[in-house]
Amino acid sequence: MPNFELEDQYPAPIAGVDEAGRGPWAGPVVAAAVILDRANVPDGLDDSKKLTAKRREVLYDLIRQHAETAIGIGTVEEIDRINIARANDLAMARALDALPRRPAFVLIDGRHVPHALDLPARAEIGGDGRSLSIAAASIIAKVTRDRIMAELALQHPGFGWERNAGYGTPEHRRALWSVGVTPHHRRSFRPIRDAMLEEN
Repeated sequence: MPNFELEDQYPAPIAGVDEAGRGPWAGPVVAAAVILDRANVPDGLDDSKKLTAKRREVLYDLIRQHAETAIGIGTVEEIDRINIARANDLAMARALDALPRRPAFVLIDGRHVPHALDLPARAEIGGDGRSLSIAAASIIAKVTRDRIMAELALQHPGFGWERNAGYGTPEHRRALWSVGVTPHHRRSFRPIRDAMLEEN
């Protein structure tokens, strides 16, 4: 289970950062930054992928209640213009900029620290399973993005975004051919390009 071993190596306050939505065919990429209050850490924080949707929702509310949190978004337009990796970095930087106070150090889930980040930081592969701060950020990012995709599903029924969050499931693929490409699809992703070629 995640703990504070990584956090204890660096000066406080420490922000954990994680993202949701690098791989889907549709929707934005969403990053979250969280500074936990060590006196009020919700029980059961873990990598969001290891939690049920119901448990994520409960923890989301507790984290928002007891910690400092912020969200950053990389839009579909930015993903298509500058690529998913750079849009993801932009979302992370925006989340950190939106925190109520500037952290002294940042722990990021993943392989690299965003190039434009002007804070001391460390990237940790599998960090959402090691660091409580990153685990909290993973939950905030995942729940936020799932809610965004559920809202978009109401506007564009048929793709199953309320279930698949924009990932390339068979249901999503079938709808691309029957319904067509929406403004929320990532046109720089090959399955979407192929669907657009078919439409034309």
